[in-house]
Amino acid sequence: MPAPRSLRSLTLAFLLVFFLAVALTGFATYRATQRAIVELVDERIDALSDAVLSQTRPGDVAAIIGRINVITDERDTGNVGFMLTDAGGHWLGGNVRLARPLALGYSTLGRRDRITGLSAGRALVRDAGGGLTLTTIAETEPIDRENKARRRLYMLGFGSIVLIVLAGTALFGALVSRRIGEVRETARAIIDGDMQRRITVDPAGGAFAEQAATFNHMLDRIAELMRQISNVSNDIAHDMRTPLARLRGRLALIAARPDAAGLADEIGEAMDQCDALLAMFAATLRIAEVEGGDRRAGFASLDLGALVGEIGEMMTAVAAESGHELVLGRCAPVRIEGDRQLLSQALINLIENALRYTPPGVTITLAVTRAETGAGAAAEIMVRDNGPGIAPGDRALALRRFGRLEPSRHNAGHGLGLPLVDAVARLHRGTLSLEDAAPGLRVTIRLPIAGG
Repeated sequence: MPAPRSLRSLTLAFLLVFFLAVALTGFATYRATQRAIVELVDERIDALSDAVLSQTRPGDVAAIIGRINVITDERDTGNVGFMLTDAGGHWLGGNVRLARPLALGYSTLGRRDRITGLSAGRALVRDAGGGLTLTTIAETEPIDRENKARRRLYMLGFGSIVLIVLAGTALFGALVSRRIGEVRETARAIIDGDMQRRITVDPAGGAFAEQAATFNHMLDRIAELMRQISNVSNDIAHDMRTPLARLRGRLALIAARPDAAGLADEIGEAMDQCDALLAMFAATLRIAEVEGGDRRAGFASLDLGALVGEIGEMMTAVAAESGHELVLGRCAPVRIEGDRQLLSQALINLIENALRYTPPGVTITLAVTRAETGAGAAAEIMVRDNGPGIAPGDRALALRRFGRLEPSRHNAGHGLGLPLVDAVARLHRGTLSLEDAAPGLRVTIRLPIAGG
């Protein structure tokens, strides 16, 4: 049997084992009680039978009947019966009559024996000598419906235990589920970029409070390490932009001098490299800004289909200049909450990547559709080309900062285009995926729909 893998299956397994244990314990207790009562009654009728036969001669009918009458007249034997029969089973005396013959030894009696006032009992049949048989009977249920009352008592007692455990299990499950929900929501908030989100720590203390505090300390440490790494890269980017801008300005001044005419090409190439480095640092800072999540406060409702249509119309002429064809597919009117400027930049980046890394003659298709996913309705922005595509093993590298694929290293660029698009998608609580278009590459951005 596989081990439980969830809180629900673990709870169900516990309850199943508990119910089985309670049922077995209740049954065993009931049977043990019944057995104890039977043993006590057997001891009593054995003693009463001895009291009759030990004081009389074997086979003496009159003496045995007389002894029976004496015993039955005693106050504490009101629930005891005697019957004396001959060898043919005929009743000779006593205070009860049995409708059926009983074997020697102990027997169990019930309502079917039709003994007035007896619903359950025990009988002891002994040889009284001379062919006579003495039957001694005593009730095991001296109070009417005592056995039913006893069963009802067991049901009530064990039932209350079951109800208490069910209530406790439900409360415990709700508590654990709430704690797990807090951890899950905190993790989702951090994934969305809210690095300051923490789990509430119960001031009363306890195991859950200690766990929450430990989890929060771990998040604090991770956030601090991320800040340190981010600060290093951001500081480098900030610090390098100023000297690079000065260097470019100095190169521009040198290029303007009359005696630098022979070095114009070399100076122009150096200025282009400065521009590329400045663009790379600007993109690095832009990604850090997007990943910080502060832009989410300025989200507004917008029609994604209309935005993609505008970008497509704007970039059609740019695609034609490079020998590509940009086709604007169906742009469904889908409303989302987002940053119009960042989404526009992400779309332009995707189109420019397709223009830069595919040969002339390639067709690029841009479209927006509405899709149903396991998490609800989503808007899908698709940028597809029929170019060479990206091998499945290289797609993770393409999404990594400064990730440059080997065939594209001779092209302009710094490997920050797709990472910026990915950061914009995550800022909007969406995803970016690279898929095979057979042929070519299909880039899909999935964003949650407002109110969907």
